[in-house]
Amino acid sequence: MWDMIEQMAGDRLWIYTSIAGSIIGALFVAYLATTRIGLWGYTKWDQILDWIVLKTGWTWFEQPEDAWRKQSPKIANKIDNLENRIKALEEKR
Repeated sequence: MWDMIEQMAGDRLWIYTSIAGSIIGALFVAYLATTRIGLWGYTKWDQILDWIVLKTGWTWFEQPEDAWRKQSPKIANKIDNLENRIKALEEKR
């Protein structure tokens, strides 16, 4: 048993390969997200989760309607400003 622990402490190749594998995997997923097949896969996954929500009633898969506002606050602020300007122009008429 002690020999195995000493061997694990001495052989650190598994640490380096796991870190390198994680980085390569993250790069691949980031690249895949911008391709057509990646977008198709994400759409299918979203449809599967929506189906699960409908069939089982699990609400923890659902996203709130305004989730994009948290992800893109500058765009949300710009849209709010434009909507306020449109309302002000419509009230002047």
